[in-house]
Amino acid sequence: MSDYLPPLRDMAFLFNEVFDIPAWWAQTPALVEQVDADTARAVLEQAGKLIAQRVAPLNRSGDEQGCRWEAGQVHTPDGFVDAYRAFADDGWVGVAGAAEYGGMGMPKVIAAQLEEMLNAANLSFGLYPMLTAGACLALLNHASEPLKALYLPPMYQGRWAGSMCLTEPHAGTDLGLLRTRAEPGTDGSYCISGTKMFITGGEQDLTENIIHLVLARLPDAPAGPKGISLFLVPKVLVDTEGALGEANAVSCGSIEHKMGIKASATCVMNFDGAVGYLVGEPNKGLNAMFTMMNYERLGVGIQGLALGERSYQGALAYARDRLQGRAATGAEAPAQSADPIIVHADVRRMLLTMKALNEGGRAFSTYVALQLDLARYSEDPGTRARAEAKVALLTPVAKAFMTDMGLETTVHGQQVLGGHGYIREWGQEQLIRDCRITQIYEGTNGIQALDLVGRKL
Repeated sequence: MSDYLPPLRDMAFLFNEVFDIPAWWAQTPALVEQVDADTARAVLEQAGKLIAQRVAPLNRSGDEQGCRWEAGQVHTPDGFVDAYRAFADDGWVGVAGAAEYGGMGMPKVIAAQLEEMLNAANLSFGLYPMLTAGACLALLNHASEPLKALYLPPMYQGRWAGSMCLTEPHAGTDLGLLRTRAEPGTDGSYCISGTKMFITGGEQDLTENIIHLVLARLPDAPAGPKGISLFLVPKVLVDTEGALGEANAVSCGSIEHKMGIKASATCVMNFDGAVGYLVGEPNKGLNAMFTMMNYERLGVGIQGLALGERSYQGALAYARDRLQGRAATGAEAPAQSADPIIVHADVRRMLLTMKALNEGGRAFSTYVALQLDLARYSEDPGTRARAEAKVALLTPVAKAFMTDMGLETTVHGQQVLGGHGYIREWGQEQLIRDCRITQIYEGTNGIQALDLVGRKL
């Protein structure tokens, strides 16, 4: 597989020429001292360098080795622990985290570019910090001040990770069917019991603690989705000073053996009377969880874009190097035995299709990220309201369209390589396998269509 090169020039073009984002930053009191064009460039260059050098080289080896489950413990592939520590030590887990709790405080438009680079380099690796960032966002918006002060700083630092525990064996899309129970304790905590499945990063060896956000029912909860509450359940119990104590009653029963993203641990999680803490109001858990889910849905769309970009880079490099046949208009490399295949019309059609979808997808994801920033940072209530409405409308579109096009783009990349695209060593077949899940998780693309038509239009 070719080396990954972060598309920093294309990102800068969107920032400075298409959307003129630095001009808006300069007019926004909450951001004017936090970020400008030079800061954005430096942040993305530094992140891109680490991602290309430390994370991208683990993509193929991680796919071949996969995660390993032994007696309830999950071991990530060789190199993941060190690369994750380097990523976290540079502050990238908390790049968009609230500064008052130790995050870097960067706007979402910057975080979106970092997500693209990380997922293009290694989607399995990128899922671990992505889930943490989403969990942090849900806590920031819905948790009590004591919970935020205790849990957000180590999560932004990357010492602790986050997970979202929604799906159960009988309840996937229809969360109203879930059965996990939450019994009130005498000290304000809750006793959580139930089984969750398809939990990304539910168990791993990258961090010293994992903070699970778990949907469960209180004893007096009404039936259906209106009776669901959200709970924070740490893997390791934490005292009031943030020190780690004894293990909570949370265990990983197994991990899934999957078509792709094999270096991402997809876990069955068992909660056997685990200690948990209510996040937000009782029976309002879906409202809080959708804060995280909508963040993740845009992130999944960006995953489709990212894999398309990685596929394009590999296909372009191959097409410039592979010699086969002659151009229809005559030899373009007469000194060589044949012309590079990039001269052939069908190869150029596929490469240009890939390039168009990637550049359009990047503009789309950046635009949605900008609307998220407007909704969060603008001082004008009307601007915030319009931005929130645009985000609500465009989130299902971004998730479904960009993942559908991501798969199409990776297939084009494989086709450019011909037979070499079908075998492992060139990396294109892995990109297709990894990309396929993006159309399925965080709500299948059919569910995104239901959301768009049933709720948004």
